[in-house]
Formats: sequence, structure tokens, C-alpha cells
Amino acid sequence: MPKATARFEARISTDLHSMIKRAAELQGRTMTDFVVSAAHDAARRAIEQAEVIRLSLADQECFAQALLSPPQPSQALEQAFVRRRSLLHAQ
Repeated sequence: MPKATARFEARISTDLHSMIKRAAELQGRTMTDFVVSAAHDAARRAIEQAEVIRLSLADQECFAQALLSPPQPSQALEQAFVRRRSLLHAQ
């Protein structure tokens, strides 16, 4: 079964059209293939930048240390857990 497709259209300046056409020709590709590939790469990068958290080496070490040796819970956190338990058991 063929993959479903969707149509995408855009109005661009003649200068940009010429630039894309030249770039596609230099790579031996059609304009459609060039534009779709470029849009795919840009979309993947944008999603990755929004979803992936990158930490410096110092931040990675701090995070790992917090996982390996978590601090003792504060009094406020202890009270929140007591309150949560009482709310759950009250139902």
C-alpha cells in the first residue's frame, strides 16, 4: 500500500526560487526533493532542540550526584507527603 502524502505550497520570491533551483541542480536533485529534504532536516533539528535537554559536564556531574546521593527531604516536603497520604486515605 502506498504511503499517504500531503501537498504543501509556498509563495517565494523569484530570487529565492532561483537560489533553490541552483542549489538543487548543484546537488543533482529536483527542486521538490531539495526543498523537502531541507524542510525535513530543519524540522528534525527544531524538534530535537525543543525536546532534548543538553547539560554541561558540570551539570551532568551535579545531576548524577543528586541521583546517587539525594538530599534529605525538607520539613515542608515531609508535611506535603503526610497531607497527600491523608487525602488519599480519605477517599
